Amino acid sequence: MTITQVPLVDYLVLAPSPHLVANECTKCGARYFDRRNACASCFATDFKKSNIDSDGIVRSFTIVTFAAPGVPVPFVAAIINCGGTSVRANLINVDPTPEKVTLGMKVRLATYSLGLDDNGAEAIGFGFEPA
Repeated sequence: MTITQVPLVDYLVLAPSPHLVANECTKCGARYFDRRNACASCFATDFKKSNIDSDGIVRSFTIVTFAAPGVPVPFVAAIINCGGTSVRANLINVDPTPEKVTLGMKVRLATYSLGLDDNGAEAIGFGFEPA
């Protein structure tokens, strides 16, 4: 059976290599991961697709120790600077402690399986891991 991989979010591109794609305002260059009718910075209405660097630096983070039922804790929620674009994502493949996660830490985009549905489609999520 061939497994079909489906990205969890529209802005995660899996092939040929995993990367994120933002909507970039053609007037001012502001980037957004969600759909926009107009730019929040300059109010222009034209956008183009822009590939986001897969390498980044942790600019802010918090170690989450309490979450909704069924969400495993602790985990690290972070804001990553990827070549000038801020990306909100969890840090994965790292011990969620202040000794292992630091501001300025170099990270890279990583994908992981979220599971299979009854038809064999595999949901793929993303996070960032230490580089």
